[in-house]
Amino acid sequence: MNTTHAEDMPQYRMDDATQDPVAIGKIICLARTYKKHAKEMKSEVPKDPLLFLKPASAVIFDGEAIIIPQKSKCLHHEVELGVVIGKKCKNISKEEVLDYVMGYLLALDITARDIQAEAKKNGWPWGIAKGFDTFAPISDVLLKNKTIDPNNLELSLSVNGTLRQQANTSQMIFSVEEIIAFISSIMTLEAGDLIMTGTPEGVGELATGDKVEAKLGGLTALHVFVK
Repeated sequence: MNTTHAEDMPQYRMDDATQDPVAIGKIICLARTYKKHAKEMKSEVPKDPLLFLKPASAVIFDGEAIIIPQKSKCLHHEVELGVVIGKKCKNISKEEVLDYVMGYLLALDITARDIQAEAKKNGWPWGIAKGFDTFAPISDVLLKNKTIDPNNLELSLSVNGTLRQQANTSQMIFSVEEIIAFISSIMTLEAGDLIMTGTPEGVGELATGDKVEAKLGGLTALHVFVK
């Protein structure tokens, strides 16, 4: 029988070398958290956060490659703020949320848009469109002991030097505290879980050979390419 050990699980890269390694847990993602993105996707703005999951096996890091799967002919980029949970929690209030946060990172939610469109048309779940290997590029974790306001961070993404997405997390429909409190009312959050808080408008297609650069204010950046 094969046994999986904690050290075999993918681990975050930290911006502080003194931080002990932390395994990447479940990845909880949000849809339609920016009004203009909901509009460009011809979708209604939700009353509550809309959640879906990605596997930890989708994670890649700075300098690595997004691989276009054979099953898809249309990949889209989506730049997002990621929040890493630092300790187990359930049914927490908005006021205590940040006590359970380990840090923040820059993330890309790569989407096989053609697969997602087909799933939506047929009323199917669209986890396949989000779950391929390499579909969750992330930066190093910025530990919370730095002064970071997650509700006022600039996000941007460029492809081959051309700016495509730019927004501030203050434009999200739900605050980071509201998002985490809502998720904790549904599922237990554990140390190492990653919450990807949704993307602003400007999502677009990626092609083989593209170079993608994303930035989170002046705090961190993420560079990946497509093959």
